[in-house]
Amino acid sequence: MKFHCLPLLTLLLTLGLGCADNTPAPDVTGTNNSSTEPTSVQPNSKSPNAMNAASQMPAANSEDMDFAPLSTTAAADGASLTTQKPAAAHMSPEQKIKAVMEKLKPLQVMLGQWRGTTRRDYEGFKAVDSHEWIWDLQTDVNQPALKVTSDKSPFMKSARLTWNVDKSRFVLNAIDNDNVNREYEGDYTDPVHEIVGPDDKLHRVFRMELTQTEDPINDTNGERWQVAFVQQENNRYLLEVSKRRGNARFQRYDTVSTQREGTSFAISDTDYGDKTCIISQGLGTTAVSFQGKTYWVCCSGCKAAFEEDPALWIARAAKRAAEK
Repeated sequence: MKFHCLPLLTLLLTLGLGCADNTPAPDVTGTNNSSTEPTSVQPNSKSPNAMNAASQMPAANSEDMDFAPLSTTAAADGASLTTQKPAAAHMSPEQKIKAVMEKLKPLQVMLGQWRGTTRRDYEGFKAVDSHEWIWDLQTDVNQPALKVTSDKSPFMKSARLTWNVDKSRFVLNAIDNDNVNREYEGDYTDPVHEIVGPDDKLHRVFRMELTQTEDPINDTNGERWQVAFVQQENNRYLLEVSKRRGNARFQRYDTVSTQREGTSFAISDTDYGDKTCIISQGLGTTAVSFQGKTYWVCCSGCKAAFEEDPALWIARAAKRAAEK
């Protein structure tokens, strides 16, 4: 049999279908000729060169991880596909708290006491409420938030705004004047930026839109709401409220014009010196003390959190200072 195969082998070599040199065959692991999208090929685990290259790659640093979307890559042996998990899944509780605080810091311009006036009349009069935004670091110690409480608001008697690391979006839980609890999710439709106002000072502006995720259980009229916070300057913002039923489009229901009462929160994140809030890193407005030393906090929420566990916040501030 070997004798009869020799002419065939000679013919193949003549036609150039064999490999006469030592060039290795191309590695096609993970390729898919039927797909128009490029496929990421992983290093071949059986190749010494690939192993050396992989060993020289820097390890991922969880501190530098951002909220990456899901992606799929081919396995090293080409046998299966693996799904890359969001970076948030690899974050420690401490890292998640830090990430939430960083996302909420640009919203500190909302801290303080405000007076809101509706455009719609209620019982022949425009509704007027007084409300205050503060840091909430006690309701859920692992999920910092900005919290607002109001005396007469028809839309938000109380609300808690935070950043969901796993979903990469803002989440608002609010109770309206009828004690209906609504949960909203969303993000900026106009990102945070600064403008020079008529007073020649920097003013922080943005627009955040949040849509109710589902019909509340304790609401019988089947309405779904959408709210938007429109920061127009340091001392003025709008609360836009829209509603819909079923699959209809959202229609504007009311707009609350809100004016700050008292001094505005400074928007600069630096140069506060000794008056930096030990918790939020914003401008401290109230002095607190622990073991004979004075610290600063920016709002009643931070003051309450500090007084509950001063050693925790002092240690976190010391860690931030060491990292710088």
